Amino acid sequence: MFEFLFKYPASVFAKGRFVLLSSWPVWILAACCAAAALALAWHVRRNRANLTGLRPAVVWMLESSFVALLFLLLWRPALSVTTLRPQQNLVAVVVDDSRSMALEENGSARIAQAIHVLDSGLLSQLRRRFQVRMYRFGGRAERVADGHNLSGGQNATHIGDSLSGVLSDSSGLPLGAVVLLSDGADTSGGIGRDAVAELRRRRVPVHTIGFGRERFSRDLEIAGAAVPARALPGSRLSADVTIVEYGYARRKARLYVREGDRVLAAREVTLKADGSAQSEPIAFQAGAAGGQNLIFGVDVLEGEENTANNAVTRLVNVEAAKPRVLYIEGEPRWEYKFIRRAIEEDHALELVSMLRTTQNKIYRQGIANPKELEPGFPSTAEELFAFGGLIIGSVEANYFTPQQRELIREFANRRGGGVLFLGGRAALGDGGYARSPLAEMLPVRLPEAKGTFHRDEVKAELTPAGTHSPICRFDDDAGRNAEHWTRLPALADYQETGELKPGAVALLELSAGGRRRAPLLAVENYGRGRTAALATSGTWRWQMLQPLEDKTHEIFWQQLLRWLVMDSPARVSASTPRPVLSDEIEAPLRAEVRDKAFQLVTDARVAAHIVGPEGLSVSIDLPPEGHEPGVYTARWTAEKPGSYVAEIVARRGDEEIGRDVVMFRREDGVAEHFRAAQNRELLEKLAEETGGRYYRPEQASRLGEEISYSEAGITVQETRDLWNMPLVFALLLGLRGVEWMLRRRWGVV
Repeated sequence: MFEFLFKYPASVFAKGRFVLLSSWPVWILAACCAAAALALAWHVRRNRANLTGLRPAVVWMLESSFVALLFLLLWRPALSVTTLRPQQNLVAVVVDDSRSMALEENGSARIAQAIHVLDSGLLSQLRRRFQVRMYRFGGRAERVADGHNLSGGQNATHIGDSLSGVLSDSSGLPLGAVVLLSDGADTSGGIGRDAVAELRRRRVPVHTIGFGRERFSRDLEIAGAAVPARALPGSRLSADVTIVEYGYARRKARLYVREGDRVLAAREVTLKADGSAQSEPIAFQAGAAGGQNLIFGVDVLEGEENTANNAVTRLVNVEAAKPRVLYIEGEPRWEYKFIRRAIEEDHALELVSMLRTTQNKIYRQGIANPKELEPGFPSTAEELFAFGGLIIGSVEANYFTPQQRELIREFANRRGGGVLFLGGRAALGDGGYARSPLAEMLPVRLPEAKGTFHRDEVKAELTPAGTHSPICRFDDDAGRNAEHWTRLPALADYQETGELKPGAVALLELSAGGRRRAPLLAVENYGRGRTAALATSGTWRWQMLQPLEDKTHEIFWQQLLRWLVMDSPARVSASTPRPVLSDEIEAPLRAEVRDKAFQLVTDARVAAHIVGPEGLSVSIDLPPEGHEPGVYTARWTAEKPGSYVAEIVARRGDEEIGRDVVMFRREDGVAEHFRAAQNRELLEKLAEETGGRYYRPEQASRLGEEISYSEAGITVQETRDLWNMPLVFALLLGLRGVEWMLRRRWGVV
């Protein structure tokens, strides 16, 4: 309809410049229009007859518009457009040959639909006007002779990299335009700015033809799964799995996590509205030490159109290291005894304790040798930072020297350790911590008063955040876990804590007969580490007042201390920003190296030993990162799909500073099954930013004509007359017709 009325495609008007081809000056046109308007005004006024009110003005406007349009036509209005010279320019036809294009819809694959569009006249139209060069692409673009080489078997869709490859291949040639046939399901995270900037610099428009439905009518997809990269053996872990569904709103689905064929956990979830992402937690038990390939997924539902996106793989490194936790207690009490008993049953943790039995006497347990902690609480970073966690019991703040208080702060801030403050007669507010430099470490604002410790029974109640925390989980089912907490005996005492600080989270609250609810267990991040406050010394009643076989007390303290130390980095901390390489081959490796005082080491020699599929074993060096002191990086090419383990070792001279292990996995073709619906938004945005247009397959026949309007390549300036547009004649007839009908209605014809 647009071309019927306006004679030319919309792209001509979008890219063209309005001009008047007559040699007469424009001011004469304006003068003629003004004179005609005045003459008509005089004529209407003189012959107004039965025209009253606004009727004369309406007639004058219609007649003036009619005459002005006639004068405009005499000045020969036209559009000046830049067009490509025939047969002197190159047009690149770039076809997406990735696996998502092999998906079948309406009885044929997307790639077959693309070939049909090309063979149905588009290629022949382009070849009549231009030199055509054809490419297929997945991870990169490669030249092909025709569409018979397309199969939809490429493992990736990297649109930006492929367009850059086309530009590079046509460097020095008059590239007039790019025609991109794709579903837009890019697996590289989006089209880079550099590729778009180069297209715009060369003024090359990208015309996109989109294939595939913009959403599946019945599909269930795992859009993400967040799980800790590291764990201790036997730890209870929690993952947040993101689900997106279409066509199954309010249906039930089974969410699971498994290792190989062994299901670690499963739960039923209720699906939300179509197209909305919902995050569902699932708790499971980490196994023995070693690398674990965990599969998070949902069972296939009846009628699903794409079942390959129902599961994702994530890696968890279950470390064999046994973190050490230092526990200093200021007085003999039940809580101390039962905490030690609980941790003795956990073979993944080592608890070293200092109990002040008298003012000048310390009783040590769990020490590595008779000399350890013999002088008392550590006074050097090397000694304190050898631990991964620190528990401060009923010990007044002034017990520590200013130097030791600074070490405790730096233990969390610089070393990245976890610090837990317990309640007690000489703890928290009653211990003077509110006015101590250590107050800033606490996740709560302590009251500056004495008498905050009360020997009254209180119940511990779960908060919404505590429901999802692995610290407070005794049962993987949320309902049964909440019920378990309601059955627990009351605590023996509690301590006033004040309000939460910004950024802190309360996992437990105390409920004490009519008193205002207050944080009982609160946690927060502090520097590179984390801190927590447990405002009671009475959890021992969970053991004493329950059957001997009940393990609630042991599980709670084991999970709390595992949380305390799990993210405490070693002196050599290895990582990779992309533990799962989806259709990529380069694995970025990073290591941060620190000395015994956890100061950054800039002169280390760092190497990684990598083992992988088919017996692969190779060593590489990690050179220093120039912009980050103490950081060493490298990029290594993983040639084969599968799981890899890299052990990174740092040395200074002949001394080994430390070592760490990082895991990563290469997957080929997996990402093509996810977000496989047509990404029309990306294709439209690419076309808009480069000066092209987006077309549906049934509109592709227009492209052969519209592609000529480009400023790239070898061009010529052309004009397109506007005086003979059907719309112009329709306007002339319309103006006279409307005037005639109005006059007839008013009785003045």
